[in-house]
Amino acid sequence: MTLFDLHFWQRNQFALGVLAIIIGAGAWGMEFAGTVYICPYCTVQRTVILLLGVIMILPFTYHWVIKYLASVIGFLGAVVAVNQNFMGWVKISKGEFTFNEQLYIDPFLLSSGSLFIIIGQLWLILMAKGESTAD
Repeated sequence: MTLFDLHFWQRNQFALGVLAIIIGAGAWGMEFAGTVYICPYCTVQRTVILLLGVIMILPFTYHWVIKYLASVIGFLGAVVAVNQNFMGWVKISKGEFTFNEQLYIDPFLLSSGSLFIIIGQLWLILMAKGESTAD
């Protein structure tokens, strides 16, 4: 198995869900501790990553209601991430863009990373298969 094989990621969905919960909860903890800038875009994105992580570890992720709920939550987070990222592109087109001095907290890069994480979580959730009880 390689990192480029979708089956690898599907087999490790539970571990990835736990990791997403840790990332989301850690980011919330940093916000409560005052170590990061409180940004409404970031707050939505970290919450969505955390909630999708919780959905990823549910034993009934394959149920259509859970997939629908995950889609609504995920699309909210993706739209917010795209809007935040687009503000960076607007600055680029105006010639005003600069990266944050502390690159690891640059909003342009963080929103890009959030978008990749959220879409990846959604793909795993939407592709989840389970036993069907309806026949």
